[in-house]
Amino acid sequence: MHSFGINKIKTGVIIMKITTILDQIDLGSMALPEFQRGYVWNRDQVRELMQSLYRRYPVGSLLVWITRTESITVRGKGQVAPSVVELILDGQQRITSLYGIIRGQPPKFFDGNALAFTGLYFHLDDEVFEFYAPLKMKDNPRWINVTELMQNGTGKAIGRIYANTELQPMFTTYIDRLNAINEIKNIELHVEKVTGEDKSIEVVVDIFNRVNSGGTKLSNGDLALAKICASWPEARHEMKACINRWEQAGFDFNLDWLLRNVTTILTNQAMFSALKDVNTPAFQDGLKQAEKACNYLLNMISGRLGLDHNRVLGGRYAFAVMSCYVASNGGKLQDGRQQDKLLYWYVLSFLSGRFTGSTETALNQDLRVLDDTANPLDRLIERLRLSRRDLHIRPEDFAVSNLGARFYPLLYMLTRVGGARDWGDGLVLSAHMLGKHNTLHVHHIFPKALLYRYGYLQNDVNAIANYCFLTQGTNLDISAKEPAVYFAESYLLMQQTHSLILY
Repeated sequence: MHSFGINKIKTGVIIMKITTILDQIDLGSMALPEFQRGYVWNRDQVRELMQSLYRRYPVGSLLVWITRTESITVRGKGQVAPSVVELILDGQQRITSLYGIIRGQPPKFFDGNALAFTGLYFHLDDEVFEFYAPLKMKDNPRWINVTELMQNGTGKAIGRIYANTELQPMFTTYIDRLNAINEIKNIELHVEKVTGEDKSIEVVVDIFNRVNSGGTKLSNGDLALAKICASWPEARHEMKACINRWEQAGFDFNLDWLLRNVTTILTNQAMFSALKDVNTPAFQDGLKQAEKACNYLLNMISGRLGLDHNRVLGGRYAFAVMSCYVASNGGKLQDGRQQDKLLYWYVLSFLSGRFTGSTETALNQDLRVLDDTANPLDRLIERLRLSRRDLHIRPEDFAVSNLGARFYPLLYMLTRVGGARDWGDGLVLSAHMLGKHNTLHVHHIFPKALLYRYGYLQNDVNAIANYCFLTQGTNLDISAKEPAVYFAESYLLMQQTHSLILY
């Protein structure tokens, strides 16, 4: 954690109470720069922060950047102060946590999961912070709601303690502990201020990355997006809206992934630095093209290959190449033959681990093929063949033992393309089947317990070759039965179903 010492007088450092910092956020005098990532702390980190503050341990200083309001884009919908604003570079997670606990709601610049700091309680005897658990805390007077205490002061809590004869012997001690929590608001933090006309976004991001050694570094994509947001403040919001639409369809992407697609479409290059000369109207158009191209690709991959949800969507980096190709062809492919070639390359690209090494180098190589050749899809496939020696799928490719393997999507694809049916009710399998007991489960064809009993190792038990997909209901019905038993049962059921259909 970044620290600047404890001296009260130091050049560039001021002392500020936590409650004053929160007031500055409410007034818009302190905000979060657009290039900052969202809130990522979990409940353990929030508890540790509060425990440290309760015991008056040092929790590190803050780093803020003083800049002109008109020269920077801030996160969120809150109004910023005119003329000058202080942007939090280091300390976002701590201040956001404290704001949520003390104010009872996230700050206006919040972007994350508020449950990380919601419902924090304090135990009067054990002096520990924990999040609300009904069985443990309900009707237990020793558990105190921290946010309620911060907002209402100690009076109400003291009254409850005084009225409880069981707690009265420790009355004075409990009051001291309640006051210690309430006074967290008045703890003073060191705030280091970065200022000066020479502090460009690039310089400030470099400062952020250097002092934020314990946190998540800003990527090149974050820096590129920060520059874009400087001229188009709504860029992040528009991109997140696009990502949310895909999320509702069952696909999970991030800003870097979308930005990569925009970059390749606009510049035919993979590196985000290629966006430096792209103006706002061009970027806005590129974003529209990227969404349209990716929608087209997702529909094609879902419909033709059956890869219809996030878990089985392999080869995400390949989209940057494919979306560039689709966009250059007006947003769609000419015929089924082009689709077949592109899908063939896509599947082989993630089976071969095309982009698992130097991603940008591989992307640029493939983008040059698209730009420089008359038959780009044939050339892309040929490049893969040369890197793999051939394009055959072999039995040993399935000799892996986890669902994160590259060949797991292929197993699902074969299930879908082959029109595989559930062994229980004969329904064609799909990730979008309705009903709780029709959700897809991964089933061990030979039960784990059976294989372990015969001395098989874990890698063999969990080999992809031992997986298949079934509905939840059928998976529960089969349970630990041997294949010789449940295959016979499934065969009889299929025969009956077929007879009913013919009848």
